[in-house]
Formats: sequence, C-alpha cells, structure tokens
Amino acid sequence: MQVSEVVPEFAEAFPFEEFNDMQREMLPALLDSDDNVVASAPTASGKTALAELAICKALRDGGTALFVAPMRALTNEKESEWERFEDLGHSVYVVTGERDLNPRRAERADILVMTPEKADSATRKHDSRRYSFITDVDVCVIDEVHLLDSEKRGSVLEVTVSRLRRLCDPRIVALSATMPNVDDVAEWLDAPPETTFEFGDEYRPVDLHADVKTYTHGDNSFADKYRRLYRALDLAEPHIEEGGQALVFVSSRQDTVQAAKKARDEIAERDLSVGARGDYDFHTKTQELENETLRKSVLDGVAFHHAGLSKNDKDLVEEWFREGKIQLLFSTSTLAWGVNLPARCVVLRDTKLHDPLEGEVDMSPLDVLQMLGRAGRPGYDDVGYGWVVCDHAEADKYRKLLREGKEIESRLAEDLDAHLNAEIAMGTIADLDDVMDWLRTTFYYVRAKNDPEQYDFENLRDRVRATLERLVDRGFVETGDDLGVAATPLGMLASKFYLRLDTAERFADLANLPTVDDDAILATVAGAGEFDSVSARQSEREAVDSVLVGQDSGDLEAGGRKVLAILRSSMTGSTPADLRSDAWVIRQNAVRLLSALRAFFERFDRPVAANRTRRVEARVENGVSSTAVGLTAVDGVGSGRASKLAAEGLETPADVREAGVDGLVRAGLSEGVAERVVESVRELPAVEIEWGAFPDDIARGENAMREVTVRNRGGGAQAAIDVTVNGVEMTDRTTYLDGPESVPVGVFGGSAEEMEFVVRVAFPDLPLVPVTDSRTVRVE
Repeated sequence: MQVSEVVPEFAEAFPFEEFNDMQREMLPALLDSDDNVVASAPTASGKTALAELAICKALRDGGTALFVAPMRALTNEKESEWERFEDLGHSVYVVTGERDLNPRRAERADILVMTPEKADSATRKHDSRRYSFITDVDVCVIDEVHLLDSEKRGSVLEVTVSRLRRLCDPRIVALSATMPNVDDVAEWLDAPPETTFEFGDEYRPVDLHADVKTYTHGDNSFADKYRRLYRALDLAEPHIEEGGQALVFVSSRQDTVQAAKKARDEIAERDLSVGARGDYDFHTKTQELENETLRKSVLDGVAFHHAGLSKNDKDLVEEWFREGKIQLLFSTSTLAWGVNLPARCVVLRDTKLHDPLEGEVDMSPLDVLQMLGRAGRPGYDDVGYGWVVCDHAEADKYRKLLREGKEIESRLAEDLDAHLNAEIAMGTIADLDDVMDWLRTTFYYVRAKNDPEQYDFENLRDRVRATLERLVDRGFVETGDDLGVAATPLGMLASKFYLRLDTAERFADLANLPTVDDDAILATVAGAGEFDSVSARQSEREAVDSVLVGQDSGDLEAGGRKVLAILRSSMTGSTPADLRSDAWVIRQNAVRLLSALRAFFERFDRPVAANRTRRVEARVENGVSSTAVGLTAVDGVGSGRASKLAAEGLETPADVREAGVDGLVRAGLSEGVAERVVESVRELPAVEIEWGAFPDDIARGENAMREVTVRNRGGGAQAAIDVTVNGVEMTDRTTYLDGPESVPVGVFGGSAEEMEFVVRVAFPDLPLVPVTDSRTVRVE
C-alpha cells in the first residue's frame, strides 16, 4: 500500500514509500475513525509512522497535534526529523524546560512536541495566557506509553494525560512496545476493541534471540566493568567477523568513551579485521568530527554515542553506523528510545547505572527490553541477537523478564499526595467525592480494579481520604464548613513550582525566619528532598571537603554536602574536576529550586530575601562574583561577558551605563555587542536616593518628619524600599518603581548619641545588588 495513495498530501512527510503489514492493519483506525487508539508492537516494527499518521489526520482536519516524547533528547530529534512537515507548511514547535517558551509560537504551532514533565507543567498552568495553548490540542500522541511504569516519570505521564482529557478531551493515540496488559491501557483511555491492537513478535521485521550471559563478580567495581566489557566483546566478536555490527549499551556517557578506547586495544589484540583506515574519502570525512577522541576511534571501526556529543557528531556516527563503516558502537540507553539504529548483535554490558539524583540504581526493565529490541537489521539479518550481561545472582530475574515481558503498573500511589495537592490547587477537586471522581480517570484506578488484591482495591477510598487528611494536617489544604477543600498558599506554591511537599515545607520554614543569608539559602536548597538520593562517591569526598573547608554544613548528609559544594563552587565558576560529572544536573535542579524559593519569600512578604535569593540563583547559574552578579540582569551579558567586564572594573549596570559604548569597546566588547548591551542596560532600574532637607542634628526629645525621594531614571520594576534607624526597621513598602517615590521618615531625638538612617532599595525579581544610602543625625 503506497504512502502516496493513502495520504497523498503528506507523502513527502514519510521517509519511505510503502507501509508495512502492521501499519496497513492500523490505517482505518488511525485515519477513518475518531476513536482513541492503543497499539502495542515490538521495537523496530515501525511505530513512528503510526504517530505520524495520527498527526496527519489531525492536520488534515485542521487541528493541533501534541506529541509526548519519552525524554528531552528525543524532543530535539523530532524537531529535526519533522522538518518534513515544516516543508509542507505545517509548523512544529518543541517545548522543553531548557528553552524559553515563546507563547505565540506555541499557540500557532500545528505540531507541539513535549516531555511528560513539560506537559504536566503546562496543563497545571493552562489558565494562564502563557500556557493557554495546551487546551487547543485536538490529538495527543503518546510515544512509548509503557513509560507509565517508570519509577521516576510514570505518575507524571499518568496524571498529565488524565488532566488533558478533562481540559480539552483530545483524541489519544498511545503507542507502546510489547506489553502483556495492553487492555488495561485501552480501558483507561476508553479505546474500543476495534482500535486496540496487540502485535506479537511475528510483526518484528527480524526475529530476536535474547538471552542472559553471566560473569564472575569481584570486589572491585572498576575491574568488574572490564570483566563485563570482555564478555560483551566475546558475544559481539563472531558477528563482527561475519560482517555484522554490534551495539553495546553502557551506563554513562563517560563509560561509552572509556569502553570504546579499551575495545580498540582489545580488538587489535584479537586481530579482528575492522575499521576503514584505507578508505581515503572516509578518512577525510572524519575530520568533520568535533570530538577528537571520536575522530581517532571511528577509523578503527569503533565509536561511541551519547547525548553530550554535538548534533554534528551524533549525526555522523549514526550515518556511518547505518553505512557499516562503524562495526562496534558503544552507547547510553538514549539511543534505544530514539534513533532507529539496529544492529545484528546488541549487548547490555551494564544493568545498573549511577544517577546524580538517585545514586546506583537498577536499569529500568523497560529500558532493558527497549535496548534489546534494537537487535536485528531489517533487510540484512534473518535474526538479531540480544544479550544481557549480569551477575549470577541476577540472571534469573532477567531471564524471567525476557521470557514473560513486563506488565505495566501504575506508579501514582508513590506520589499520590503531591499529585492530589496539584489537582486541589488547580480547583479540579473541591471535596472527597471529587477526589474519587478524579481517581477514576487514572490508570491507577483501572489497575486497582483489575488487580484488586495487589492494589488493595477495597480500601482505596480510605487510603485516598487518609492522603487528603495528611495534606490538611501539613498545611497544604484547608477544609471549609461545608467539608469542601481548597489549597492554601503553601499548597499553591508547591504545585506551581513542581516541588516535593517536604521541600515546600522546608522553604516555608526558611521564609518565616527573621533573617536570611546566603549560607541559609544554599543549605536549604542543598537539603531539599529533590536531592535526597544524591550520593557522594569516595573519590568525590575530598573535593567536597576542599570546597566546604571551614564552613558549617549543618545537618546535611554526604549527598547534601556534595550538592552544597557544587552550588558553592558554581557561584565562583570553580567546580573541582571530581565533581563536574554530576554538576550540570545538580545545578539545573538547584536553579529551579532557587527560583521557587524566591517565590516563597515574595509570597511571605520578604522582598529583600527574595532579592538575595535571586542573586544566589544568578551566581549559581553564571559563576560570577557577588559584586558583579548584577551584570547578569543585562540582556546579552552571560557568565563570560560578566566576568570579562568585571575584570575591567565594570561590575554593575550603573558602571556599564556610565562607560557607554566606547568604554565597553575599550573593555574588549565588539562595537555591535557594546551597542546592544548599552541599549539593554537602559531597560534596568537606575536608582538615586535624594535626602532633601534631612537634618544633620536634632535636639533630644524633639521629632521631625522628613521626606526622602527614591528616584528611578531607568526601566520600571517591582521594588522593596525600607528604612532602618540604627539597624531597627522603621518603615518598608513594596511598589512598582518607575518614577520618583516619596518615603516619609521620622527623625527623633532619642537616647542614642547618633542615629544612622539607612534607605535600601531592593528588586526581588532582578539579581541587582540593593542600592543603599545613609545619613547620620547627631542627637544634642
């Protein structure tokens, strides 16, 4: 069945000309029906085309499609792949946490691509102008819906889909690798039998032979890696000798590089005939690689692939692997979920991985099956070989997984309190009956009903009631006289900023303290529940101690001290080498938490503390000094330029304003950049404090009222103005400062010999150092 006959207007969007058997069977359900669709099919059987067909129908009907991708790396990949839709006049927009959202582009997009986390955040904020686009979705395609059973992300996907269905009731098309209980997913999504499909292994383009191979576990984990690597090479060697290719999955980016280096030496020892060193054209082409280690490795037929490589390098590795120029490829699991890059032989060298936020964890059974599913090259192989290399003690566990597959369970119970709080904060739930109505929309309820013993279905209502009561006891929810429920400010903040509930409590405690300094802010974030599972390896502890020497880290455990060390060193751009592998992930999470903490201070009427937190956040993100942090508020000045300007004596936006274009050019900026920076700095506040007729002295026992003027000659911004006398606060106010603001100050002759009056202007939303000025009045 030709693509051009079935969807002639979208034929150019597909990279092939003819649909396969599985795709043909699903065409009527996808194109001629409006019912929800659930399809379970083996890896590499062509599920991507099913997603694209569902999108084609939505576009043909004038609607908007949302594609929920399992991980962030794949959202960028879809953006690149689906330029084919752009070429046909349909706009594609990727919404991820690492990009600034452009609401107008999102609103105008025909195809939206999001992760479950970003879709969750957007649906929580659907009634804001910024995220209102999410309620215009006509079809939601869930790629890899078996992620429902993911420990970290399953509950997020579950509640997001349930919420989206309540908000705008889009058509749902859920695609999955083979799973035994596809009917449970279909029941949850109200997909009728005629649009529920379960394709068996006979639909795999290549048969799969999967098995487990064991190795002898030693006391040294480093040596164990090499034992497993040699085992993997033993399994791959016969296939490589026959002209096939092998794909070896390892647990980390760094391991892909180290394994590839060691494998090159071992292949030479074994005298395996691989590589293309005699191919002059290929040798020339390899000079386009940006990674030097990779450039040397590919000539020997060995390569590595991970999300940290540049797009150029990843694209070239994938191209050369498809062409057979690379015989042995080491990769992280990201490749299994994304690019269709099959190999005759697939080996999982590692079944455990180090997660910066979790420590050493077992690789997800879903990941294991997904990776093994890459074995077998359609059109080249009759059979693919997949191997799990593991310790003897775990062999039976993996054999059972390969034999029986993995039923998809709900993970909602593990985070029920946080998700329930979010629904109450959104106004979805107003009483206990509403709670049960909401619960019935979840996959959790379907699984509990269909497996009542495992899920204790009889006591479900009591467990939910107990969860609700705990939210009330902890101050996230309040009850009214009519037994209705509503979110408190604490509950609203926890939901809005996607916080664990214990973290929200921790932030509220800090916001209620009378004084807050940088140390308290950093320690509070480092001890947040989001970092509970961070572990400090032995090799990292010396580095942690060197950063925190002489500093009180309070009651933080080893993992929390590691987070604190990374945050402190990030503020000065001096993170020790031993801490850098986890620093990026921890820093990104910390910046999000600092932004949330700032909102707590603002909500609890602590604008000066909010400004301090904003400065800490900017320093963690940019690695600049406390004096130069205000430069990061200038559009176009990042960490590099801020440090460069500060080294030239330009430490504040006021310095930049005074220097002008000529001064910035002398400081090393190009004229074009200098002009843009000067233009940007004009949009920031420029505060002057004018004391007017403020007295130098006053008689003891006398009082006088004076007015101090706070003048802003720059762009307007929310500001906190406070006045203290000898360190005691007299007055404070929060205002939008876009012109002169008069502040009444009472001058009185008290018992002190002198009185120091200090006026401070702080901007809670900007990383500007507060502007302060003082006057001393003698008491005579």
